[in-house]
Amino acid sequence: MDVLGTVALITGGASGLGAATAKRLFDAGASVVLIDLPSSAGAAYAAELNASALNAASGSGAQAAFVPADVTNEAEVQAAVDTAMALGPLRIVVNCAGVATPGKVLGRDGVLPLDTFNRVIQVNLIGTFNVLRLAAAAMVSTEPISTELGGPERGVIINTASVAAFDGQIGQPAYAASKGAVAAMTLPLARELARSLVRVVTIAPGIFETPMMATLPQDTQDSLGRQVPHPSRLGRPAEYASLVAHIVENAMINGETIRLDGAIRMGPK
Repeated sequence: MDVLGTVALITGGASGLGAATAKRLFDAGASVVLIDLPSSAGAAYAAELNASALNAASGSGAQAAFVPADVTNEAEVQAAVDTAMALGPLRIVVNCAGVATPGKVLGRDGVLPLDTFNRVIQVNLIGTFNVLRLAAAAMVSTEPISTELGGPERGVIINTASVAAFDGQIGQPAYAASKGAVAAMTLPLARELARSLVRVVTIAPGIFETPMMATLPQDTQDSLGRQVPHPSRLGRPAEYASLVAHIVENAMINGETIRLDGAIRMGPK
């Protein structure tokens, strides 16, 4: 599917993987609607995209908009979907919003509070599902388009899991469970939405340079990067965005969870 002229809805779009994805798709001619928390830099980033010289030079007519929303809130997400549909045909959804609150079942302060576990599940799993279900309802109302190699398509939904879904470490029961569930629902969603000409794909990143990672000391970041077999460094958000762009363009990628991790397999801790 050609990105040019489409509309993309991106959660966690104000920073990290989501911001890189928004820029990649926007530069390719897609209008983008960024979902992030009201406290984020989403409005400023959307304005930055709109003011970019690349978009002015391309003449694609793409627009960037920011809708403050909690991905677990149905009304707020629906408002973002409505904003996207007002810009044109919604054909791309990328779920990047998530939290990685660590916590052992039996930690220094006692038993892991159920609220802590539940919050991670709510944002990473329920939030992802909330966005994709509302976006899918809008997506299936659009007219199908022909792909470059033939065959009709309405759009693609790309979710974000993590290598923790498969190699969860000590202190990651909530995070691993939430990301494992995102990976697990990929195939049944792809099978269901196939009749509506919508693909569903999941990316499972390894250790990436994100705002959360930036809070760690530099020597810790370097140590984590050295654990990656090749390339022996942290992943870059632009590499995640590049995979998103390829998934959008390649109609045969469907129902799969793709590890993007430099061949790392996480140890227990």
